[in-house]
Amino acid sequence: MWLAGGGTARGRIVGNTDDIGLKPVEGKVHVHDLQATLLHCLGFDHEKLTYRHQGRDFRLTDVGGRVVKEILT
Repeated sequence: MWLAGGGTARGRIVGNTDDIGLKPVEGKVHVHDLQATLLHCLGFDHEKLTYRHQGRDFRLTDVGGRVVKEILT
């Protein structure tokens, strides 16, 4: 994925894939981690941002998600 602006580091590569680019080898970033990082760049705390659905509080990053500091400046 390619990100630009908003506090992201330029020219930064996070992780590595196998020779054909099919599977991640190291530095895996889950989609919940990416969403938490994008919310952090927008100024939101992903752990406090919840919505209520059918009587239960849900987070956009589900039960996981961490801010990937390697992407940020």
